[in-house]
Amino acid sequence: MIDMSSNLTDGISLDVANLSVEDTALEIKNLDLFYGDKQALFDISMKIPKKQVTAFIGPSGCGKSTLLRCINRMNDLVDICHITGDINLRGKNIYDRDVDVATLRRNVGMVFQRPNPFPKSIYENVIYGLRLQGIKDKRHLDDAAESSLRGAAIWDEVKDRLHDNAFGLSGGQQQRLVIARAIAIEPEILLLDEPTSALDPISTLVIEELITELKKKFTVVIVTHNMQQAARVSDHTAFMYMGKLVEYSDTNTLFTTPAKKQTEDYITGKYG
Repeated sequence: MIDMSSNLTDGISLDVANLSVEDTALEIKNLDLFYGDKQALFDISMKIPKKQVTAFIGPSGCGKSTLLRCINRMNDLVDICHITGDINLRGKNIYDRDVDVATLRRNVGMVFQRPNPFPKSIYENVIYGLRLQGIKDKRHLDDAAESSLRGAAIWDEVKDRLHDNAFGLSGGQQQRLVIARAIAIEPEILLLDEPTSALDPISTLVIEELITELKKKFTVVIVTHNMQQAARVSDHTAFMYMGKLVEYSDTNTLFTTPAKKQTEDYITGKYG
């Protein structure tokens, strides 16, 4: 392997370490996370670039989903969870006491591993967040529903059955519906937690193609256990192991000339 150490600082390549403020969607600084007395994340620092796809990879239990859930404070729901450090969105630490978590989650949408549509119609699923915001104008809601379903590449499949129950959709369609629901409220950042792990290969391909389109409008952060998927869809990849950020670089560099032997061993299948 080529020695890339001169181009990295503590495993983080200079292209992401030196992102300008204008090009940075999110900056994580010295983040530690504890579940009670057990530490799960160790001193994570990284910058997430705007309107690109950043992938978190690593073996099961390495902390990648835990880190993802920090970005919209989903870990707040765990009573024994304690976090130190900063996650700055537009220069503001999202863990400051005056941050409204509901507003944060409108700005940082999330799609989970398994599709989780609500027991409502396709239409009502998409506009659910807008209704919560108090939007009642039917024209506005109709336009938002169509725009979001088009943005999630599912409009043509559901346009004639918008008032059917969402549970009648296939698994892949349900996941795209959930993505439409997430983007309907126009978040800045979209978090995807292993969004294709429960889907068949054809549905997975559709979602991967969709991710490439989504980054034209949103910053996308994806957790995936599938290294080939990370290589296909992401612009930057972070490799994590045992709660630590081992290496973070542009995806091509990380997969072809990793700077750390630990990264090389993982991507070549020596452990997983």
